[in-house]
Amino acid sequence: MKEIHSTENYIASPELLRVTEIARALEKPLLIKGEPGTGKTMLAQAVADSLGMELLIWNIKSTTKAQDGLYVYDTVARLYDSQFGESNVNDISKYIKLGKMGEAFESDKQVVLLIDEIDKADLEFPNDLLWELDRMEFYIPETKRTVCAKHRPIVIVTSNAEKELPDAFLRRCIFHYIAFPNRDMMEEIIHAHYPKLQEDLLDQALEQFYRLRQRSDLQKKPSTSELLDWVQALSIGGIEPKSLKDTLPFAGVLLKKTEDLDAVASYRR
Repeated sequence: MKEIHSTENYIASPELLRVTEIARALEKPLLIKGEPGTGKTMLAQAVADSLGMELLIWNIKSTTKAQDGLYVYDTVARLYDSQFGESNVNDISKYIKLGKMGEAFESDKQVVLLIDEIDKADLEFPNDLLWELDRMEFYIPETKRTVCAKHRPIVIVTSNAEKELPDAFLRRCIFHYIAFPNRDMMEEIIHAHYPKLQEDLLDQALEQFYRLRQRSDLQKKPSTSELLDWVQALSIGGIEPKSLKDTLPFAGVLLKKTEDLDAVASYRR
């Protein structure tokens, strides 16, 4: 059986790889929390890539309902066909469209299902999925059909901790918090994306980056994704590494709030 591992574009800690393998072995959803930019969403892509599986992504919004991920009954299309179409509208199955979880269940091969940012939805949303996550099946009353998973998908759920998740849902998950990468791991991550980056530029960029993150007056600390954009901007802009000791060029790549830009406008070492 293939093992989950880091990929060319995603460096995961040994602890994260172990807990992902445990969730896979126990056939339980893996709930990942961590501040934005720590690679929660990219983990699912790395799992799919390393196992050679398809990745299905269910992006959760504030208006998302649990049934959206199972199936949607297109009553509008059926009504239109009944008035203007030539097809047989009595065949309701033609108007049933599976959602991402439904697609994962119906897939002929095991897939990775990412339920991304589950905490954006209504508080009851996670509880509404308990049966489907436990039994790996759901019922479509319009067609009197039960959809059962042909292969149990590897389920990864991400949360930015915007709201607490129900205890009943948490009990069914394997939980892991992705800590923000330390300097050594961050260096590995940057090398994975930009293997030819000038070493002294990388050293000075990391020095400034972690110094910024230590500041208590920033409303939004820069994340990994912003650092990756910043080092690329520094490289493209031909910035001399030694100049980073006293200046913060392209600050708007790292900082996304006016108040934070103002706070570091007179940035000095």
